[in-house]
Amino acid sequence: MKLFDVYPLYDVEPVNAYDSIVLDKNGVEYLDLYGGHAVISVGHGHPHYVKSLKKQIEKIGFYSNAVQNSSQSQLADKLGELSGYNEYQLFLCNSGAEANENALKLASFYTGKSRVISFNNGFHGRTSAAVAVTDNAKINSPLNKQQNATFLPLNELELVQKELEKDDVCAVIIEPIQGVGGLDEGTTDFFKGLEKLCRDYNVVLILDEVQAGFGRTGKFFAHQYQGITPDIISIAKGMGNGFPIGGIMIAPHIEPSYGMLGTTFGGNHLACVAALSVLEILETENLIDNAKLTGDYFMSEAIRLPGVKKVKGRGLMLGLEFDFEVSDLRKKLIYDEHIFTGGAMNKKLLRILPPLTIGKVEIDQFIKALQKVLVPEKI
Repeated sequence: MKLFDVYPLYDVEPVNAYDSIVLDKNGVEYLDLYGGHAVISVGHGHPHYVKSLKKQIEKIGFYSNAVQNSSQSQLADKLGELSGYNEYQLFLCNSGAEANENALKLASFYTGKSRVISFNNGFHGRTSAAVAVTDNAKINSPLNKQQNATFLPLNELELVQKELEKDDVCAVIIEPIQGVGGLDEGTTDFFKGLEKLCRDYNVVLILDEVQAGFGRTGKFFAHQYQGITPDIISIAKGMGNGFPIGGIMIAPHIEPSYGMLGTTFGGNHLACVAALSVLEILETENLIDNAKLTGDYFMSEAIRLPGVKKVKGRGLMLGLEFDFEVSDLRKKLIYDEHIFTGGAMNKKLLRILPPLTIGKVEIDQFIKALQKVLVPEKI
């Protein structure tokens, strides 16, 4: 049987990894500044993470949500404590797309309505409703397009209000910082106005923190820079440091009922231990502070690089916008300098999403590599 060919692949096969280093099958070391789409949060093979998973698998790896699982409560308590959302409720699933799918479904249950407001260049996943509110026609099938979604530009509150006045919207979903879209973000006034409009019109405000959450931006959640409190927060990616887990954090005014949401694998023993160990590492090693400090250093150094028009993002959710398309640059960084980076819908943007454990040494290595690649081309 052949693999279904939907991924354009680089000619690199990682077989081992530690911290921010990936080794390929030939023993070549690569600096990982992409973390597998922002998934690797506390570093590859962190000793506490590995020890926790090994200890759990020797006991029990999985059982269904028809029985008690105290590791779910332990995770909820620690997540509430570190994020500042102790009073919220937690539903666990397996991925960011599934988190957003459940967030949208819950908003529709809560309001009795079906239309969703999303934003230009937003990305929320590839499942049915999540992809329908993703601004990318190429990945939306006719089946997905049956969903009732409206796309608006960022920072245009009057357009949002005009749509909410139609009284058929169940949710507004937004990334605090756009990931795949290219690191754009709304202003603080826009986010605060969005929060007020959703309250006034009884619409559920969903903050998609799948990529930006779990400390990546220098706060636990990126929306906390804006001083707002959403109704639902979707989480995944860095939550499990590579183990599949996602979830939604739900405000107390949204009440559950049996059967409303469900999952087979979500919240299993191994997933909960993985996420709990990530939280413990974030706390004990002060990685959220490190993300901010290292990100600030990166910005101060990167803005001086030739061809860089703008440095975007916060913490270690970063983007370098050049005055040329970066696909060839990414290839040179991988094959010549052995550094993983990411791309975006903005073809001129180089995305940087490393483990939160990196510091100035790794940033300096990247800056020197970029200078080496860029300067000879006189870009």
